[in-house]
Amino acid sequence: MKFYDKGFIYKYANYTQVQIFSAGTAVLDMKIYEDRVCKSTFQCQDLETFNSKNLHKSYDKDFLRNLFNTNEKEVIHRDKENRILIKIRRD
Repeated sequence: MKFYDKGFIYKYANYTQVQIFSAGTAVLDMKIYEDRVCKSTFQCQDLETFNSKNLHKSYDKDFLRNLFNTNEKEVIHRDKENRILIKIRRD
């Protein structure tokens, strides 16, 4: 997955929703629960399966949830070995 556009992170009691838009069209709508990730383009996957298919199997199951739930203004995750770069900048 590659996205370079603006988006929103919504935090709810039971999940975190990540929406990314390009030219006003949603290109990613993902809900991150404690035990699974659900995207509009596929049925829910457990965290390990999501990491294995979209990131790398070595990632901790809570990686994605922790990444989007941090309150830092800027988050940068670089994984040169697996060629993964994730940047989150909050306005």
